[in-house]
Amino acid sequence: MSGDAGSAPDLVLRYADHACGLLDLHLPGGAMPEAPAPVVLLVHGGFWRSAWDRTHTRPQARALADLGHVVVTPEYRRVGPGDDRDGAGGGWPTTGDDVRRALAALPAALPWALVRTTAVGHSAGGHLVLWLAATGAPLDHVVALAPVCDLREALRLDLGDGAAAALLAGADPADADPMTLLDERPQGTVAVVHGTRDDAVPVTLSRALAARHPWISCTEVDADHMALIDPTSSAWPVVVRALAAHDI
Repeated sequence: MSGDAGSAPDLVLRYADHACGLLDLHLPGGAMPEAPAPVVLLVHGGFWRSAWDRTHTRPQARALADLGHVVVTPEYRRVGPGDDRDGAGGGWPTTGDDVRRALAALPAALPWALVRTTAVGHSAGGHLVLWLAATGAPLDHVVALAPVCDLREALRLDLGDGAAAALLAGADPADADPMTLLDERPQGTVAVVHGTRDDAVPVTLSRALAARHPWISCTEVDADHMALIDPTSSAWPVVVRALAAHDI
């Protein structure tokens, strides 16, 4: 899935030697800031499948860069037909390892020391950023948008026509499931935004996550699944506020 051509990244860097080891950088004003700026690691969704890539989040990335963030969108290996050039070759733990490696590449990719790093992820990307936080990644804040935050429930409901089963492919859900991994609270803050009209990932998943982990800020908005990554939607200001809400 491709994004708006007018939202093309300012730089594309490599974090790994496989075909998906790429980072899009959207920069404030189109140029790298001379002084440290807040960094957003933007992890795209698409039920971890190769049919969806990072390009569909480029309008979102540009909008966040226009707010003054350095936005870094990693590609990662996903599941589905095709080969590594098409984004396949993922599954667990490869998909998670790629995103962790992309985060680890940020200090070398930027010309100044990181002062604040926020991870934003939508849908399957929401799962991945919550997993990063739950497994000790150095993040100051996480914003999970309509996240697949409960893999066992995703398996039970057969979300995305078997998406979680395809990701895990026999791996233990406990190794990848934010619902239980977040029982040990991370150092950074966590905010969730979920649309009440979401028919791809039910809002009940996020409600259950916040009920189990009351320190997570969970905001519901009258929106469908894709509105949360659309800068022209009525839900977008809620997303922006969640990005700034790091003193919860």
